[in-house]
Amino acid sequence: MSSTHPTPITLITGGSRGLGAAMALALAHDGHDLVITYREAAEAAEAVVRQIQALGRRALALPLDVAQADSFPHFTEQLTQGLAAWGASQLHGLINNAGTGVHAAFADTRPEDFDSLVAVHLKGPFFLTQAVLPLLADGARVLNISSGLARFTVAGYAAYAAMKGGIEVLTRYQAKELAARGIRVNTLAPGAIATDFGGGAVRDNAELNRFLASVTALGRVGEADDIGGAAAALMRPGAGWITGQRVEASGGMFL
Repeated sequence: MSSTHPTPITLITGGSRGLGAAMALALAHDGHDLVITYREAAEAAEAVVRQIQALGRRALALPLDVAQADSFPHFTEQLTQGLAAWGASQLHGLINNAGTGVHAAFADTRPEDFDSLVAVHLKGPFFLTQAVLPLLADGARVLNISSGLARFTVAGYAAYAAMKGGIEVLTRYQAKELAARGIRVNTLAPGAIATDFGGGAVRDNAELNRFLASVTALGRVGEADDIGGAAAALMRPGAGWITGQRVEASGGMFL
């Protein structure tokens, strides 16, 4: 981490619930201050802020729709002001986590759904990272969230998985091009997780849950805390020799 500020500060998009909230809390346990973003769930985001503050860390929630790249300059201004209120000017971590799910057979996927996924999962992380690059400290960590679906196939996720394949390639290019500043960039790819993502099917559909557990080496679907812990591990100083890599946290799905 950079020595310009004694406490690492990490920005997590989509931090009001699910994996983003779990990552934020895991990083707070590791001593990070957090800026989380939310699209609509302001109350949920503020609840996460209070949980982080209860751990003795600073936290701020800012509104952001990652599908609206033209809003990134304004967001960056808000972020700069928020950091200044803490007497800081730099980020030491960025986790591109915000996302939405579309489940549709390849033959039935509509262009508008495809375009929406591009905006959220590929264009958004590309240009948001670009926008906050001046705020990233030398030696910072960037973590892009992918999916196990970029390695194995489950019918109905062709468009979503294609975006995640794109973000994995982008990760390698970012790692190469930002290496001169000591910025490490990696991909974290969760497997099936019992959250409300995609309508909560993994969590709430008992038959689906049993099937996914049966094809997972560790015998269960993941929980948000499994991914929070994995993200925190990749953001630690001890992981500083890891860059440009895809790390799958799936409990061994479809091995």
